[in-house]
Formats: sequence, C-alpha cells, structure tokens
Amino acid sequence: MTRPTTEVADAGGSGRRTGAGRIAAVLVLVTLGALIPLLGPSAALHETGEAAAPGAGGIALLRAVLFAALSVPVGELFVDRLAHRVPGAADVRPRSWAPYAAAAGFLAALALASVVATGNLVPHSLGEIDVGGLYRSRDGKLALLEVNAFLVAGLCARPGTRVWPLAAVIVAEALRAHPTTEHTPLLGSALTVVHLTCAALWTGGLLYALRTLRRWGGGTAGAALLGLYARVAVVLLAAITATGVCSSLRRMPPETVVEQLTTTAYGRVLLAKVLLVAVAAVLALIARTRLRRAADPLTACAPARAEVVALGAVVAVSGLLTALPLPIRWS
Repeated sequence: MTRPTTEVADAGGSGRRTGAGRIAAVLVLVTLGALIPLLGPSAALHETGEAAAPGAGGIALLRAVLFAALSVPVGELFVDRLAHRVPGAADVRPRSWAPYAAAAGFLAALALASVVATGNLVPHSLGEIDVGGLYRSRDGKLALLEVNAFLVAGLCARPGTRVWPLAAVIVAEALRAHPTTEHTPLLGSALTVVHLTCAALWTGGLLYALRTLRRWGGGTAGAALLGLYARVAVVLLAAITATGVCSSLRRMPPETVVEQLTTTAYGRVLLAKVLLVAVAAVLALIARTRLRRAADPLTACAPARAEVVALGAVVAVSGLLTALPLPIRWS
C-alpha cells in the first residue's frame, strides 16, 4: 500500500525539479539577453569613430524591456482569438502575464521619460528631472504617452480593452523613432507601426501559443492551434521583412549598405538582427514542416521553443539598435 504513495511522491519531486530547472533556464536566458543591450554599445562602436550617447547601454536595456512588455499582451490577445477558432479546444488558458508586462513597461517608460526630462542625459538625482519640460517638447509628450498607456493597460480589467493603450504605445514609439526633421517622417512612422506590430504579434504570440499548448496538455487541439499560428506567422514574417528592408534603405542608401553594415555601429547591430531573424525564420520553417509531415505534429514544439529564444534575442538587439547613432547618409 505504500508503493503508490512513494511513486506519487517521486513524481511530485521530479515535477518540482523540472519546474526549478525551467525557472533557472529562464533566469539564465534573461540575464544573457540583458547583457546584449548593456554591453552591446561598446562592442558595436569599436573602431567606428562614432560616439554613443551617455548611458547608451542602460537606455538600450530599457528599450528592450519596453518592447518585450509590449509583445507579451499583444501576443496574448492574438493567440486567444486563434484559440477560439480551434474546434474541441478546452476553455482554459494559462495565467495572463499582461499585468506583469504592463508593470515592467510602465517602469521602463518612466525611466526613459526621466532621461528625456533631463535633456536626453542620464539623471543622477531627482532634482535634475524637469517633469514640466516634458510637456514642452514632442519627445517629452510621446514619453508621457507611453508611461500613461502602460499604466492604463495594467489597470484594464478586460483583456480586450488593452488593445487601445497598447496601440498608443506602438504609435508613440513609431513617432519617436522618426522626428519631424527627418525626410518623410510620416512614411517612416507608418513603416515602424507595421514592423513593430507584426514583431509583437510574432514574438508574443508564439510565447503564449506554447504556454497554451502546455496548459491544454498537447493533443489535436494543441497541434491545431500551433498550425493556425504558423499560417499567420508566415504573413507576419513577410511584413516584418518588407518593412525592415524599406526602413533600412531609408537610412542607408543602397550604394552604401554593404559598407555601412560593417563600418558603422548601427549597421553592425542591424546585421546581427537580420541574422537572428533568419535563424528564427529557419526554426519556424522546421516547426511548420513537422506540423505537416511528422507522425506526431507536437514535435514542432521543440524548434518553436528555440524560435522563442531567438526572438527574445531579436528583442534585445532591437533595444540596442535604438540607442546607437543613426547611420550617415553618404552621397
């Protein structure tokens, strides 16, 4: 009579060890991801003759956190809609990470706003922060919009109502990235809106899809959900690629792209981002192939998990990219 009890105890202990191992792996990956924006500026700027803004590493990390905080709730909303289209799916979902993401995004946006309030310098005391000055500049107003949008997103009780504050963050980021002094800033902002939206759907959507599969325990419903996501992800990747190429060519004319990809900090990090996206795309292709041809479609989860890691690195590199000097438009 004691044997079943022992087996249950062993299974519980094994489950706890597995859970602890997963938590440790996540912590390691998050730490490595944080090192990319923190240490990236010095590596990217090495022997380029360019100078980064003060605190570029910290700003890059905050931008990466902001992008991740945006991707999580956007992906949850996206995949939740897909899950409702899966026949016979269980009416259960994993616990939402949206409130935690909103809190992280709020803190990151608040820290970035404090930098804007000190004239784009890292503040060393509260007295250096001119909060009122935020209302007198375009960048300040956009920074405040992002802070308030994440705050509202965190206070929203119904998931569907988070769409609007999250959309406000995307628009604010797109406008911030293309100041009015830039050539055709509205075109650049439109490209960024599409690029950022599709990237958030791809990254956050895959993360939530895998969490939902685990909650459902796999099965045919899980495979169907992953298949639905994969079909949309192809369109998202195409849109990300098209807008990314157009945005890059706006900042680096075609005749200078090859040289600037290796001789400028922006070009080097952009090249790293392209390679990471290519890795994620290959992993997505492998997962899609397994979904279609493997005897057990859920074997696609393994490359999909690796794809999430690659996309996490893309988010970190994207944060770094925003903190580096823009490339020179050589004639």
